[in-house]
Amino acid sequence: MKTALITGASRGIGAGCALAFAREGYHVGINHRSSPDDAESIAQQCRDLGVEAEVFAADVSDSSDAQAMVESFVSRFGRIDALVNNAGGALKMPAGGFIDMPVEYWDSQIALNLSAASYCTQAAARSMVAQGVRGAVINISSIHGDITWVRRKALPYSAAKGGLNMMTKALAVELIAYGINVNGIAPGLIHTKALDRYSERDLSGFNRKIPFGGGGSPEDIAELAVFLADKSRSRFIVGQTITVDGGQSIDGSIDSMLDDAF
Repeated sequence: MKTALITGASRGIGAGCALAFAREGYHVGINHRSSPDDAESIAQQCRDLGVEAEVFAADVSDSSDAQAMVESFVSRFGRIDALVNNAGGALKMPAGGFIDMPVEYWDSQIALNLSAASYCTQAAARSMVAQGVRGAVINISSIHGDITWVRRKALPYSAAKGGLNMMTKALAVELIAYGINVNGIAPGLIHTKALDRYSERDLSGFNRKIPFGGGGSPEDIAELAVFLADKSRSRFIVGQTITVDGGQSIDGSIDSMLDDAF
């Protein structure tokens, strides 16, 4: 049976990915940084689907934590077939624009939204290569890797996701030689608890701006992640970051409306 490790999987897109992989019969590792109860709830839902699931607490923006997490996962399940680098997000934004931005804010956003994926992928790829596993890495990016988010002071988030998209391409070229596929997914507006801060009126306005007619669900991202991990269906997709946004990025006018939804 195959295995999948999903970072930031205690809620939202990550939780959706964990459940989607479980439905496909993967044993699942659910990473969280500070939400043990939520993570265990998702793990139990995965177990109810007939697979094994384990919770791994780690701050993946710390290289030592990321390495230890992957080693613990491989020790528990024997191998890693799929890594989903989902942990990320725009942290609480400081007042002011770029010229007022504390360097600590910049560093934390790059660490969470770019470096974490590098740390986890390096550890996972080492294990895959050592064991001859022709695995898959899926990086969860954002449409804001291509569409700037400066007006909401999320410049480092956009820069990190843009870097993640390029890292996906560069890693894909190197790792495909070992049979490891690296691809990414760039979500637009996805309805998760991160949107709870908005009023119903605000959300209605956001949804009307999306050509599809509204935002997506974690399952819209999760099903694509499972597809990209299945080499029998996606083996010729290499180094791509696929946009999943209901047409949102076609019209950048809603960019100025959202602050930290993705």
